[in-house]
Amino acid sequence: MEDINFEELKTNGIKINYYYVCKRKLWLFDRKISMELSDRMILGQIVHQESYKRDKPKEVLIDNLISIDIVDNLNIREVKLSDKMALADKMQILYYLYYLKKLGINKKGIINYPRLRKREFLELTEKDEKEIEKTLIEINKILKSEKPPPVINSPICKKCSYFEFCYA
Repeated sequence: MEDINFEELKTNGIKINYYYVCKRKLWLFDRKISMELSDRMILGQIVHQESYKRDKPKEVLIDNLISIDIVDNLNIREVKLSDKMALADKMQILYYLYYLKKLGINKKGIINYPRLRKREFLELTEKDEKEIEKTLIEINKILKSEKPPPVINSPICKKCSYFEFCYA
């Protein structure tokens, strides 16, 4: 893969996450089409706020673009409600590691699933970097499109805040 223009393609972490969950959701989110908060989203926010209170700092915002839940000397950590979207969660934190590497900061990543009492440890590899770059290019194409990607008709759609928008 050729070198990409990271400055042109960089995005926020939620868009990386949405790319792996649903490309239509990514497109709608980018257009600032927001739906009511679902109970699941509210629960996720509560778990996020209440978990790991002793770990500081929380919610580190970098370049007004990426928001990392917890940062320490060696790791960045994200707190997630469930592991049902494990690939999306993994790619989001790998993107954060990639982004930080572009800034000259090398860290490892941890995804915390407090309700499951589970953690996943991640290190950015060259293969991951290539996948992130491919993802950034694909996200850029999706967001430039005039029309949203098609509905995916997946079981996850029933719990999505955009469900009514897609299926009404």
